[in-house]
Parts: sequence; C-alpha cells; structure tokens
Amino acid sequence: MKSYKEKLPQINTFIFDVDGVLTTGEVILTDGKVIRTMHSKDGYAIQYAVKMGYRILIITGGNSVDVKDRLIGLGIEEVFLGSHDKVSVYNQCKAKYGFSNDEVLYMGDDIPDYKVMQLVGVSACPQDSAVEIKSMCDYQSPIFGGKGCVRDVIEQTLRSQDNWFTDKAFAW
Repeated sequence: MKSYKEKLPQINTFIFDVDGVLTTGEVILTDGKVIRTMHSKDGYAIQYAVKMGYRILIITGGNSVDVKDRLIGLGIEEVFLGSHDKVSVYNQCKAKYGFSNDEVLYMGDDIPDYKVMQLVGVSACPQDSAVEIKSMCDYQSPIFGGKGCVRDVIEQTLRSQDNWFTDKAFAW
C-alpha cells in the first residue's frame, strides 16, 4: 500500500469540510449572529493553489452564507452548504468535473466526513479530529482545525509536485 506522500503527486482536487477543518469548530454567538474564524495561512494556501490550477471544493453541513462568500472570494469553485449526504454531493462533483477518486485529497474531522474519506485518493484530518476519523485516514496533520491544517496539506501536495515557492509564485 502506498503512503500518503506517494499519493500526493496525483492530487489535482482538494475538498474540505468547514467546521473543525477551516474553522476551529468553535461557534461564538453575539446578538443572534454566529461568528467563526478562519486562519489567514489557510486562506493564502487556498488562493495560491487555485492560481496554480488546482480545483478546490467545499462540502459542509453548515449553512453560513458569510462562510461561503469568504471561500468564493478566495477562488474556490463551489461551496456546497447544508450537505447532509456528503457522498451524494461528492459523486455529483465527480460527474460534473470528471476527476477520479485517486486525484482527490479530502480533509474532514468528524463522522459526517467518514464515508467520503473512504472513497478518495488521500484522506486527511486535523490533529483534533474525532477518533473514528483519525483511525481511518491516510494523514493526520499535526495542526488543529482552523489553525493552519489546510495550509499543511495544500503545501505538502504542491511541494510534491514542485508547485510550491516556485517562480510562478511571484508572477502575479
């Protein structure tokens, strides 16, 4: 069986969950408004990967339009909100974009991500993920959700393909 590092050169599509991956999973309530935070290093890596030609999609059970707007602003192709059947959404994406399972790195942190993570080429999770996810995924980032774990997997993937910190990085 190949290690996750041996699989990274095939990746051209990243799919991320939001809460617990791009955010810490903490929810702050103020005057009826839900507030989440995202790490700027994750944002940089996302926009960089998009500029380098990688496809990035979001499949989340959450419904925050503010989160969607932030992610679309980084160049993410599609954000699927309210996704309670993530395998169905994943299969719709495969049909629409024509990628194979081996070309996908999916990062999730909890039980709703489990079945999709079984399908993809590289399954990854933040350090503070549910034990069920940590026990089955190819790679556990040493970084917690919302603290740069997305940057970690994007940077590793692009480095494996000689697409990180290249002359192209400075050409924009």
